[in-house]
Amino acid sequence: MILGIPARPGLRVMVASKPVDFRRGMDGLAALVTQVLLADAFAGDVFIFRSKRTDRLKLIFWDGSGLCMVTKRLEARGFIWPPVQDGAVTLSVSQLRMLFSGMDWTQIPARSAPPARPAIDVKKLQTAP
Repeated sequence: MILGIPARPGLRVMVASKPVDFRRGMDGLAALVTQVLLADAFAGDVFIFRSKRTDRLKLIFWDGSGLCMVTKRLEARGFIWPPVQDGAVTLSVSQLRMLFSGMDWTQIPARSAPPARPAIDVKKLQTAP
């Protein structure tokens, strides 16, 4: 589990690159997921939002029974954020852990999808001695 988020294959972690109004609650952020990130806030993926101040973040995710929102403020420094631009940046689960801890997540390369395995001929397995 990541921050109480059940880890699953195919879990996407998306960071909205532009700062958002931090007065927004989970419903307002869910609307931004749909309108700006063009994603489904209720699909079980993690969506991270930044404030104008670099020391704050909010993330929302659907845990299967309800929409959850987590807020964090760093006391001594700011989070490392991607450059401000339209759209989102996708992170790996390891990068999410580092970002949430206030560490420099850019030092871990995003993990690519595992290579596809070749198909196994079931008939050959059945006739093997």
